Amino acid sequence: MSNILYVKASPRVGRSHSIALADAFLTAYLARNQNDTVAEMDLFQMDLPDLDPVTVQGKYNIMHQLESSEGERQAWKRVEQLIEEFKSADKYVFAVPMWNFSIPYRLKHFIDVVTQPGYTFTVGSNGYEGLLQNRKALVAYASGGDYAPGSPTESFNFQSPYMDLWLGFIGITEVVSAAAAGMLGPNKEASKAKAIKRVQEIAEDF
Repeated sequence: MSNILYVKASPRVGRSHSIALADAFLTAYLARNQNDTVAEMDLFQMDLPDLDPVTVQGKYNIMHQLESSEGERQAWKRVEQLIEEFKSADKYVFAVPMWNFSIPYRLKHFIDVVTQPGYTFTVGSNGYEGLLQNRKALVAYASGGDYAPGSPTESFNFQSPYMDLWLGFIGITEVVSAAAAGMLGPNKEASKAKAIKRVQEIAEDF
């Protein structure tokens, strides 16, 4: 039995193409893996910890073995709780729309909170090492334009390269994806149908 964490990074809910892909994947996946569990993080509904001066000071107090105030301890405890919830999963599903050629700010906020030394990565004699190993992730992308590899607009895509880099950095190297691209273009229905078929195929062996 596996624990799946479903991270929604779109505020559009019923109109979100990335969520539609992720939902289609989970429907197909759970039909085959009925004993697995799914926990959901809706980033636009969550009260994410702020990395404000008090919280950051709590972090550096730990790193430099300094005493923290009660406020600093409590602020950093919220970060630790979110990290532990994130790390508790065996598999991850991300619904990620493209905003201004990259990822939504709430997802970047989440990434900044959970990507912490000693928690999700470490630094040693061999450089950086991710601590979330032996896990896998499915990323469902959506974008208004089409930024496919080899296209004239490929260089505009800071969405999937960033996600691949971050996931690999924290140790999740088994990453698969599907993209509903061109959702503002004339071929959007065909593109979305192709992406849904792709996630259903991925679900067969995830």
